[in-house]
Amino acid sequence: MKRSTLLLVVALAMAASSFVAFAQNSAPAEQSGNPSPAAATAIQTRVENILRNLYAWGSDIEIQAGPTSPSPIPGLYQVPVKVTTQGGSDTAIVYVSRDGRYMFRGEMQDLDSDPLAVTRSALHLDGYASKGPPDAKVTVVEFADFQCPSCRQLAYILRAILPKYPQVRFVFKDFPLDQIHPWATTAAIAGHCALRQSQDIFWKFHDSVYDSQDLISAENASVKLAELAAAAGADPSAYQSCMVDPETAEKVKSSAEEGRALQLTGTPTMFVNGRRIVGPNQNLLQQYIQFDLSPEADSTILP
Repeated sequence: MKRSTLLLVVALAMAASSFVAFAQNSAPAEQSGNPSPAAATAIQTRVENILRNLYAWGSDIEIQAGPTSPSPIPGLYQVPVKVTTQGGSDTAIVYVSRDGRYMFRGEMQDLDSDPLAVTRSALHLDGYASKGPPDAKVTVVEFADFQCPSCRQLAYILRAILPKYPQVRFVFKDFPLDQIHPWATTAAIAGHCALRQSQDIFWKFHDSVYDSQDLISAENASVKLAELAAAAGADPSAYQSCMVDPETAEKVKSSAEEGRALQLTGTPTMFVNGRRIVGPNQNLLQQYIQFDLSPEADSTILP
């Protein structure tokens, strides 16, 4: 499920590719390298203030900017901004000129590098459930939460789509949203215990959890998940031993940390050969798959 706070993404997108002028009486930033502590504090305070003023964010919305650091483009600092409200949060990066006068929000791309290759290199797939050929030309990686209704919707979409593309590899990774889904981590651990026994058992378990999602609660999750694993073919004794094995929980934790490093804001999030898709977007998923399977994709690969 997408996190509830989309205010930052929506608001800052309105300022994308345009400059917002600060007042000119601020303390100037350093002209090279990292800003001084005083300059960094001044920049962060002014970023918070101008965003709050521009978008009328009241005291119920927390804005936290910083730390300020040099950006890849000379003459600019980059400042991460986190907005929190109603128990959810979202983050983005704004860029500020070295003199502290201008701020803008937009995408930065180095034309000498392939951003998709960078993303692909950050995705670690060993030890996670997959289907399709290991050497596939197209790999779809999903970060999901078993308790997430939008992930269930995507699961139904994938059941219809993936059989049409047997040459595509699909990998399932964990990103349980514990703050809003109390049994998601337990289900993720259970999924790995099913996977330890076989890929086939995992995928049967995967489908049955989404099919039974409305019947599972924080109170009955342990029992229900064990029942679903057994129905999928898992050996109950091996399953129970796996559930208390610290290495199983560590696998889920590693996947979630990887998702946060990739700046995931919610589930489901997919990467199709490195291209990000947020939400159960069937049309975009098929567009990306079909493009990467086409000869045209070979001619557009960056150096």
